[in-house]
Amino acid sequence: MPNPLLLFAAQIVAIFSVLLLAAGYLKTDPKAASARVFTIMAIFIVFYLLNGMSGPHIEDHFKLDLSSWRLVIQVGTSAICGLFMIYCFLIFQEQQRFPFTLATAFGLQIVLDMLLSILNLNNGPPDPASIPGLLATGMDVLQLVFVGFAIYWTLKGWRADLVDDRRVLRWFIIGVQGALIFTVVFIENFLLDGGSAAYATEQAAIVFAIAFLALAMLLVALRFDYVSLTYVFRKVTELKEETEANHTAEFDRESFERAFRDGQLYREAGLTIAMLAKKLNLPEYRLRAFIHNQLGYRNFNAMLHEYRIEDASNALADKSKHNVPVLTIALSVGYQSITPFNNAFRQLKGVTPSEYRKRHSQP
Repeated sequence: MPNPLLLFAAQIVAIFSVLLLAAGYLKTDPKAASARVFTIMAIFIVFYLLNGMSGPHIEDHFKLDLSSWRLVIQVGTSAICGLFMIYCFLIFQEQQRFPFTLATAFGLQIVLDMLLSILNLNNGPPDPASIPGLLATGMDVLQLVFVGFAIYWTLKGWRADLVDDRRVLRWFIIGVQGALIFTVVFIENFLLDGGSAAYATEQAAIVFAIAFLALAMLLVALRFDYVSLTYVFRKVTELKEETEANHTAEFDRESFERAFRDGQLYREAGLTIAMLAKKLNLPEYRLRAFIHNQLGYRNFNAMLHEYRIEDASNALADKSKHNVPVLTIALSVGYQSITPFNNAFRQLKGVTPSEYRKRHSQP
């Protein structure tokens, strides 16, 4: 059995760390949708931690009576995975539209969890073989799917991300946080009996892990130089940059446009920032910084889309190419299939390629 005082202290540290993170994020960027989603998620994480302080294995002088808040707590904690999925999408899939299917699944999960929670409060836990029991298992699986998508979006496009701090955020905060949430949901929903005192040690370990991670995230968010990994990375690369500067030709926006646009390097299918750096005879870190700081792009793929879609739109508006298939044009500017081309075109131009061509073919 874990030390009651130590467990209580860990819960308090976790609660305050999570709330401070949310307050800091919301204060820094109050208009950002990601900040609001993170704040709601933080509140529900606090609900989860408070609920852990009302379990049967908690000693009486540390136990909270939350019986009147049971429904709110259960529905709130079940929404954490979906909110985490939305948060990661907003952070790492900028300017993309959230998948309608996942939005519908999240809404359905909230409604069903609310109905199941009401049923549990009135009739007790359902039989696993009954329809409510099977629905509850399905909702648990859906939560794992949500976290899986969150981790996927976090890792997707890591090399194309041009913002150093955000690249660190992907690996050291969001990735670890996603892994923890996935582990907690899996253990509590499929391995442990949440109301059993027999698993007090395992549940305490979860609380300690949350407290440690939340406190670590708070320290990193303070941006102390000795905590900031990007500061260390910059120090490591300073010497390398000095030694390579003498062997690299001068590089500015004009020379980049001449090589990238005029030389149509963006048309190469599967082009990555590492491949482009090699073609331009530049260190990858220097090209990454140039594209972000000088051209204003936060993501390499976003830059590729703009150059490719601009080229494709000119071809679609060219009346002499009216009979050239849209797929041929998509392949000619560097896309390897029609679907990403259509998605990028609609995102940047607001219409499909066919609609764009039709508008510009009219006299």
